[in-house]
Amino acid sequence: MEKIMEYILEQTKKILSIDSPTGYTKEAADYIIQEYEALGYHPVETVKGGVLVEIGGTDDKDAILLEAHADTLGAMVREIKGNGRLRVSPLGGLNPINTETENCRVITKFQGVYEGTFQLENASIHVNKEYSDTKRSFDTMEVVLDEKVSTLEETKKLGIMVGDIVAFEPRTVITQKGYIKSRFLDDKLSVGILLGFAKFLKEEKITTKRRIYHHITVYEEVGHGACGTVPQGVTEILSVDMGCVGEGLECREHQVSICAKDSVGPYSYQVVANLIQAAKEHDIDFAVDVYPAYGSDADAALSAGHDCRHGLIGAGVYASHGYERSHVDGVKATLELLKAYLT
Repeated sequence: MEKIMEYILEQTKKILSIDSPTGYTKEAADYIIQEYEALGYHPVETVKGGVLVEIGGTDDKDAILLEAHADTLGAMVREIKGNGRLRVSPLGGLNPINTETENCRVITKFQGVYEGTFQLENASIHVNKEYSDTKRSFDTMEVVLDEKVSTLEETKKLGIMVGDIVAFEPRTVITQKGYIKSRFLDDKLSVGILLGFAKFLKEEKITTKRRIYHHITVYEEVGHGACGTVPQGVTEILSVDMGCVGEGLECREHQVSICAKDSVGPYSYQVVANLIQAAKEHDIDFAVDVYPAYGSDADAALSAGHDCRHGLIGAGVYASHGYERSHVDGVKATLELLKAYLT
């Protein structure tokens, strides 16, 4: 299991290093496809741009679909200002306060990638006496390009245009004590976990009773990642996403979280009970929580009309949609719960 854990962390770091704000995910999807192929599977790219993989199993009339998402928060250029800097529109729930002073990349459609920093307008404290009092919003902040430009025309000559993608630096660190810190652990950490689970099944030559599919979605952050692409025979959808850590919740970064209800509504009582039973029987460190401001791919699939049971689990992650933190213990607990529940 130690080698599987090393593989999960390695893959998580690699996927985190690939920019994939929602709507701009092909490079990440291509890498994930290649990795499933390297494990001996036969993934396909969906029309929508996600990755669907049959993992194995015998009962194709009671199949389960495991879902994680590779798209992240980000931004899009919405205006080139007169001073050559960029005003942006958020992709997903990006918070301007959490991304202030962060390095970023502007990905153009035809002229390559330009680097910059997301700053408050007039960001020098020695100049701006209103610095501390200015409300941070996408109207008061801008991308300062690392280019010698000071006019709209000069920035346009670089090939930058409205609609270009802005990706933020993940700043991934794994500490000696096992803490995993990065932007976008939601949900690339879970993509790493699903790859690790697939590797485990392949190397151990395990054939599960239920047919298992993996779906790596690419529009989760805007709510419709899993609205399609549910294979025939699937009766249950289990989102593997971040587990919430915060005030009023029991989960910590060292645990796997089992969500009983989120902002959309309750998860299948049967699925939640079965997950809890599996965790108890295998002495897995878990917590059950109600998430006050959350929606998952499983929610999206049911909202789209798919007739399935649904559930949600994930490694505990603190400071969601900011600079996030988890722990290798939570990753291992999530992997162990998948094994206990499905093998």
